[in-house]
Amino acid sequence: MLGQLKIGIKNGLYALIVLLCLVVTKIFFRIRVIGRENIAKDTGYIAVARHRSYWDPPVVSVAIGALTPVHYISRKGLMNGVPVMQAIVRTFSTIIDRENFSRDDFRRVLAAMKQHRIIGLFPEGTTRESVEAKTGVIHFARLSGKQILPVNIMADGPYPSTRRFRFSRLTVAIGKPFDVAELSTGDIAGKPRADQHQQMSELLMLRVDNA
Repeated sequence: MLGQLKIGIKNGLYALIVLLCLVVTKIFFRIRVIGRENIAKDTGYIAVARHRSYWDPPVVSVAIGALTPVHYISRKGLMNGVPVMQAIVRTFSTIIDRENFSRDDFRRVLAAMKQHRIIGLFPEGTTRESVEAKTGVIHFARLSGKQILPVNIMADGPYPSTRRFRFSRLTVAIGKPFDVAELSTGDIAGKPRADQHQQMSELLMLRVDNA
């Protein structure tokens, strides 16, 4: 009973934060969401998007909806921010050391995959440009059995903004979910596993871009 109460409070707090983010993104980004009907109520997903801005997690959460909690996999560097943001990250994500990913990090992510229906992941792991997508989504989609939900954040101008108080209009497209096996094309057969997973990650990001 106490556990259910804690979950209810946590989900209520999540909904409140996302609704506040919805107001902010409507005002500044004039956000528009398409494809939310692709999210089935009882199916587990790994929601995948490109990472270009610190706005990305709230934008993904707004797109998926306030009543559908997303649990993120976050790098520990985010814990160097302001205390309020640290508390939000700690409450609604699993924190890992991306640079020195350990067995404990692996176990924490796998536990999160089992505990939460929707996991939010940004395979590039950083907002820096020209960074290859990591292969973690491929590994954990296989281990958890979750489908991949591509989320394409599209801006009609610079994103993040290059000018103060000037924000580009955002359209967020949620594509049709798919199984990780669909990324296993015929031309990867016989390649080393690491090369297979890297190629699958590249195909995954193309799916995101075409959502």
